[in-house]
Amino acid sequence: MAEARLASGFWVQAYLHRLSLVDIPAFVTAHGDDTAGAVLIKLNTLDGQAKAFMRQYDLMSGEREWQVLADGAEPDVDASIARQRGFDRDLWVIEVEDRDGRHLLDEDGLSG
Repeated sequence: MAEARLASGFWVQAYLHRLSLVDIPAFVTAHGDDTAGAVLIKLNTLDGQAKAFMRQYDLMSGEREWQVLADGAEPDVDASIARQRGFDRDLWVIEVEDRDGRHLLDEDGLSG
């Protein structure tokens, strides 16, 4: 049976709402395709460091899970994100700002 997928725009709005409920600021920095655009999350810890996460298929389990695409100095992570946007103009980019490194991607409903 095929996995039902939420439209990207709907998922983004739900994610932003969940972050707002725990006072984690987040912003859409690139608006992708509303229906089927992939989503990239940039976690900015406000100390010059950042991480970028994308959902990818795990070939062993067949599950979709969040994986780190880039990790390190914020300008390096931004350059990696810019490269991804160059490959995929339908890509959503959401920047999450949290000094404690919270992004909620490991919580139920967002983890996979």
